[in-house]
Amino acid sequence: MQWEFIVALVLAIPVILFPVAFIWYLNIGGIYHAIQAARKRRAAREKKAKTIAGAERISSR
Repeated sequence: MQWEFIVALVLAIPVILFPVAFIWYLNIGGIYHAIQAARKRRAAREKKAKTIAGAERISSR
């Protein structure tokens, strides 16, 4: 290969890969955020269910 072609590849590869890596980062960040939000909703729902079950147990005595 000629040296000009190698220099062009060295310069072109980061230009092509940076947007790909950035979009990948955004997607992974969005997935992570969605998982965290789902965990918080589930924890709140379980806490509410325990509170209701405890209140029913107390009122049935």
